[in-house]
Amino acid sequence: MSRRGLLRAGLGAGGAAWAAAHALPGTASAATGPGAPMRVDSAPWAAPAVRQGVFPEWARYARVADGTFDEDADPVRDMKPVINALKAQNVSVIELDTILSNWLTQADFDFHVKQVGRFTEQAHAAGIRVVMYYPSLELISVGGEKGRSFYKDDRGKEWVQLSLDGQPNVFYGSLVVWVDPGDESCWLSPNSPWRDYYLTRVKALAGSGLDAIWPDVPIYFDGKASWCDASPWAAAAFKADTGLPLPKKADFGDTTFRRFVEWRHRNLLQWQLDIAAAGKSANKDLVTFVETVSMDYQYATSIGLDGAYLRQAEGVSHAWEVDILGNYDGMRHATASDWTCLISMYKYARAASGAKPAWAFSYGWKADDASLVMAELLAAGCNPYEVKSPFKNATTDARMRTRMYGFVAAHQQRLYDAVPAAEVGVYHSTASRDYVSPSVGTGMYVNAKKPSGVKEWWSEGTPEDSCATMPWLGEFRGTVKALVYGHVPFDTVPSQGVTAADLSRFKVLMLPNLQAVSDAEAEVLRGWVAAGGTAVITGPAPTALTELGAARDEFALADVLGFRKRDPLPATRENRFGAGTCHYVKDLPGRTFLSATGQADPGPLLAPVLAAAPPAVTYSGDRRVHLELSRLGDDTVVQLVNFTCFDDKPAAFGVKPAACSVTVAVPEGKRVTAAAVSSPDAASPAPQPVTWTTSGTTATVALTVAQYSLLTVTMA
Repeated sequence: MSRRGLLRAGLGAGGAAWAAAHALPGTASAATGPGAPMRVDSAPWAAPAVRQGVFPEWARYARVADGTFDEDADPVRDMKPVINALKAQNVSVIELDTILSNWLTQADFDFHVKQVGRFTEQAHAAGIRVVMYYPSLELISVGGEKGRSFYKDDRGKEWVQLSLDGQPNVFYGSLVVWVDPGDESCWLSPNSPWRDYYLTRVKALAGSGLDAIWPDVPIYFDGKASWCDASPWAAAAFKADTGLPLPKKADFGDTTFRRFVEWRHRNLLQWQLDIAAAGKSANKDLVTFVETVSMDYQYATSIGLDGAYLRQAEGVSHAWEVDILGNYDGMRHATASDWTCLISMYKYARAASGAKPAWAFSYGWKADDASLVMAELLAAGCNPYEVKSPFKNATTDARMRTRMYGFVAAHQQRLYDAVPAAEVGVYHSTASRDYVSPSVGTGMYVNAKKPSGVKEWWSEGTPEDSCATMPWLGEFRGTVKALVYGHVPFDTVPSQGVTAADLSRFKVLMLPNLQAVSDAEAEVLRGWVAAGGTAVITGPAPTALTELGAARDEFALADVLGFRKRDPLPATRENRFGAGTCHYVKDLPGRTFLSATGQADPGPLLAPVLAAAPPAVTYSGDRRVHLELSRLGDDTVVQLVNFTCFDDKPAAFGVKPAACSVTVAVPEGKRVTAAAVSSPDAASPAPQPVTWTTSGTTATVALTVAQYSLLTVTMA
């Protein structure tokens, strides 16, 4: 969410000298000239960058960190040291977070835009790009509780979001961590004249020379008032779009309310598209990264922002705020199931960003837990925005950031240009999330009970907060956990706008508790199975609802399932359909496995998966190692993230190296010519050759993973 950076970023004025003096072999430094440490992205073993897609190269390979300056900052005296310190940490993009969260006069705003231009000029001279943080629907009035404020003294009362029961979405003080005591937070309606007010200022910022805009919190914030926006502006927009009046209350049994839930997703999508278009109109090279706090869990329903809606839009992507368990503890007290929830969130972020860069928060509390979180982010294919929780104005640890970002720079092609090799997809259904057993909890993680000694926790301790209690989300998250524990490479498949092309590379599609689907969506799924795909559908009402949560007269995929609504619901069913197969399970085996402890076996859920899509890479070792698979030319790239420090119950965090082996299938006519392991846990990010053994049509590499290893097997 909106966290205002009020302090100088990075290492401070002496940061560049410190980093240069302590640079790891092969890591970047702000120093130049003879004797300067080698830049990792120009190392002889680092493949050259290649330009792909519509997003610029700098955005696809971004390593992001926060920066700021004071209002009276001098470009050379004050701004340049901030930039140099971040460059010394191998940062390639600065997220500039200044005073734009605050209520500013036009004169103050105009002066600040000039300062932004001066900062950007200095950053560009240092080879760093700049993206400007600018909250899109929240406006903070400093001292506004007792003094003047936008809500009380400007247009706030007219433009504010209203809840369905008429409450204005405005509050004062310490309700949230980013609003200081005595300040006012006012949440504006994107359907009101605030739209033109904000977009005009976006255009002014875009003209300052920035590389990107970072709109924050395009949400109907529910911390103070629930189910916004019911302002007159929103009522008119809803009526124009649907022909309906606003619902009178939150009631998922009411057709109009369910329509309102879906409309808010599209309403906020248009707001994001308008922001991106406004920036482009003033700067054709500008791109937009929307800070998106709603991930794969229930929060998207209550605040309206569904990240997958933006998947197919050009020139605008996401900066995903992937929250951790404890604001002042990071993931240090996670369970293994909590960790698979984190994996699920990062995998969703990558998938919902489509072919565009997926920037994501990499939160941490100490260096060791921060580096493990970043390892998971990298394995999922996201770009890191490293920050110490719960604010965003400092690194968790400068040495850790320098080391991790140096590794990312050195291996950017393997991380961001390699083609995913997963043949299994896990279907994330927006409509099922919204309408299947809606819950008051968010479902962010499994363990809702705060461990002893932890200051703050993601949940207030209410059991229904846990995703394990939720029929749809629990089944989805449990399916992810089963695949992670089974070391089956997979990708998330967002339902929003799904096409046949989205499914074409998959042999198996997991459809956890899929209940709500549109006719068009069902037709895509039907065609994929008929063409030879294997579908695994679970849950008591398969495709029984429309995309707006209304009961269907018949299952949308009755022909694929092999039974109809009037038939007795089978416990299991295997049905041939066209050239493909549908496996149906009435129960929720994913949710059962999510809550399972000990050595519970995910085999029953994975049996049809392994039969239809035997993995090209197999793993032997502790199952709490997450495996990702991709290919880059002749290279098979395997990423391994070791979370063996987590178990069924929270325990003290530590790094526990895991010995394991990876076996790669060697296609006919090919042979392994080289194998190497790279790791940010090592003294250098340079690949280290490793031996392999061959047996028939496979090659096996034995290795030990501290936190994160990148294995490259080359074949010719």
